[in-house]
Amino acid sequence: MYVAIHYGREPSVINVKKLKKRFGPITAVDGVSFSAAKGDVLGFIGPNGAGKTTTMRMIACLTRPDEGTAEINGFDIWNDSLNVRRSIGYLPENTPLYGEMTTLSFLRFIVDIRGIAGGDKERELERVIDICSLGEVVHQSIETLSKGYRKRVGLAQTLIGDPAVLILDEPTDGLDPNQKRDIRSLIVNMAQDKSIIVSTHILEEIEAICNRAIVINRGRIAADATPEEFRKQGGGRIDEFFETVTRGSE
Repeated sequence: MYVAIHYGREPSVINVKKLKKRFGPITAVDGVSFSAAKGDVLGFIGPNGAGKTTTMRMIACLTRPDEGTAEINGFDIWNDSLNVRRSIGYLPENTPLYGEMTTLSFLRFIVDIRGIAGGDKERELERVIDICSLGEVVHQSIETLSKGYRKRVGLAQTLIGDPAVLILDEPTDGLDPNQKRDIRSLIVNMAQDKSIIVSTHILEEIEAICNRAIVINRGRIAADATPEEFRKQGGGRIDEFFETVTRGSE
């Protein structure tokens, strides 16, 4: 079963073309292709080990594909990986941060890595601190922050340099309901002028923040449509649709 809805509102910012990745005898990603435009919040859902994170790592130039390619903001991951990296803000699943640093010192470190200097440096820090509501904890060490604030710091570092694309791997994992709501609101607000990929195993999150979702199963795209279409195909329930497309071939 495969559902696909094609979009043509805006020019594509992300174009993924037949990506493949093998780890020994295992094909983790098997010919994945899709596109996304500015304003899209594209959900990646699928069983554990389906290939979601590997796909995102290839798009972000952290893992080299065995076959296929991707263009991010007009730059090819093979021929122009530096500009691809400049076009992407990437948040890994475990939000790796330096716990001994303060929020401000960590974000200054990321601003330096991004090559932002002079007056632009302070303006960029103020901008991301304001967007992510970090003003109360800028002088606090990261290791003392709550999970919700650590996620906010992780999101803030993805925004430095104002990248066209955000890739967020399980951004609300482990958060309480209030923290989840806050992070989801941030993502929706950031989507106005960006293209965002959000990997999640929380089906309600697809309905809450995504205007489109892709189900990946066994390294392949099993469905690509809106949450509304998923509900329709599942008799009113996204979980029913998800189970059908991920277990139908077992």
